[in-house]
Order: sequence, then C-alpha cells, then structure tokens
Amino acid sequence: MSTTTSQVPVSGEPGARAASSAPPAPPAPARRRRTGLLFVLPFVAVFGLFMVWPVLHGLWMSFTDESLTLKGTEFVGFDNYVEAFGDPDVWSSLGNTVFFTAITVVPLALLSLAMALLVHTGLAGQWVWRLAFFAPYLLPVTVVTMIFQWLYQPDLGMLNQALDAVGLGPVGWLSDEAFAMWSIAALTVWWTIGFNFLLYLAALQSLPDTLYEAAALDGAGAWRRLWSITLPQLRRTTVLVVMLQVLASLKVFDQIYILTKGGPNGSTRPILEYVYDVGFTGYRLGYASAISYLFFAIIIIVSIAQLRLMPRKEG
Repeated sequence: MSTTTSQVPVSGEPGARAASSAPPAPPAPARRRRTGLLFVLPFVAVFGLFMVWPVLHGLWMSFTDESLTLKGTEFVGFDNYVEAFGDPDVWSSLGNTVFFTAITVVPLALLSLAMALLVHTGLAGQWVWRLAFFAPYLLPVTVVTMIFQWLYQPDLGMLNQALDAVGLGPVGWLSDEAFAMWSIAALTVWWTIGFNFLLYLAALQSLPDTLYEAAALDGAGAWRRLWSITLPQLRRTTVLVVMLQVLASLKVFDQIYILTKGGPNGSTRPILEYVYDVGFTGYRLGYASAISYLFFAIIIIVSIAQLRLMPRKEG
C-alpha cells in the first residue's frame, strides 16, 4: 500500500517563484466601498454645506418671523405663505416676470434659429458672423446695461436722436411704463441670443447630409427642405432652447435692477427683485423666504411641464 505526500516548494525552487509572482487578490467589497466613499466625501461635504444646508435653512426661515432688525425668532407656521398669497405686490411682480418671459422667449428662439440658418448656409466671412452673433453673450451684465443706458438716454441717447432726425418726438425708453419692459426685453434678446445661436448651429451641423441629398434628387427646393427636413430635425433643440430660456427669463433680476430698479411705478419689478426688497430693504427675511419658495414651486411645475413636452428620441 503506497501513500502520497504533498510537497511544499521551498524558497528558490520554481514552484515558489511561480507562487510569489501570482497577482494579489482583489480587495474585499467593504474595502472598495470605503475607498469610494473617501473619494466622494469632499464633494458631499461641499454640496451639503453650500447647497443642502442653505435650502433647508431657508425653508425653516419661511416658517418664522426672522428679521434683520429683531434679535429673537418665533415660529409662525404658514402665516408668511398666507400673507404672500394675499399680497398684491407679489402678484404684480409675478405678472411682470411672466410678461417679460413671454416677450423674450419667442424672439430668442426664432431669431437665433434664423441666425444659425444664415451662418449654416455658408455666408461669406463665417468667422465674422459667428463672432458678431456670439460676442454679446460674453459681456458682463454691467457692461451691457451701460451700453443700453447710453442708447436709451432721454436727451443724448442714440435712439432718441434717430427719432428726432426723422421728425419724431423723444421716447422715455426706461421712464415710460409703456416702453420700459420692452426696452429691457430688447436688451436681453441682444445680450443672450448668442447662446441659443450656438445650440442651433451645433444641431444644424450634426444633421446627416444624406437627407438633403435624397430630397434634392426628388426635386425638393430649398424651402421644401427647410420645412420638411431641417425644422422637424431641430424639434428637440427647439424644445431645449425654449425650456432653458423660460427658466432663465423667470429668474431675471440683474439687468432690471441696474437699469430701472423695478420702476417706473413697479412696472418692471420682477418677483426676485421683490424678494430682494422685502428681505434686504424691509428686513423681513422670513417673509422673503416664503415668497422665494412659492416661486421655487412655480419653477418646478414649469420645469416638469416642459420635460413632458420634450419629444422622446426615437430608436
């Protein structure tokens, strides 16, 4: 009867060298999780400190009477929200915001599409057109408002001088309630249209040439190709542009505050400026927070509605 014994390779033998050169075992799942948490922890800390905590603290403030002039703070429940619903200044400023959104979104979408189509067709001096269309978007708001303050100046402004040259009287572009909001809307369109222009131009350059070649073989002219190929293919981009522009216009503040500070007679004051006035001029931080969260709820509702309108990608 024979027996077999296992032999363990000792140091210096070929088997020992093979065993020592084997790859190390992978780390345990728990160790991998800890390593991942260490990488994520800095972002989570910054996000919680500068995003989550301000949101939660602001929500708590909306249920209190916190003020910059009072030392103590008391819980008032939904009193601030009830007051906001009955505040006529809230509704008037919200109406101004909606009106501004309505008169800026349409031209910002249509004009940027027309500009992108002009550049895409191959106009001479491509870089000049691209620079001219996009350059205003790079300017800070203070520079833009200084330019338009000069244009809208009642006595020496370029626009009123042009009207005077053709025999028309001067216009109070920023002092007349009938023109103030339209003047700010024109500034906004000129200033921000470059971003939408880039979105449309990128979408046009990504369209397959085979569609146009097939349409040309079938005898389709330029207008037929535009209506039957280009515009349908740009539907998702158009929805994206409108969505982004609606959200940006609802949050308008800078140019209006610098140019008119909500005047004349509150005709241009948006909801965010009213929040600023209540919180930092009236010192009612709790009430300002309540208005902010009501407006935040409106933006969430608008965003969800726009996402549902976004056409789904086929295939």
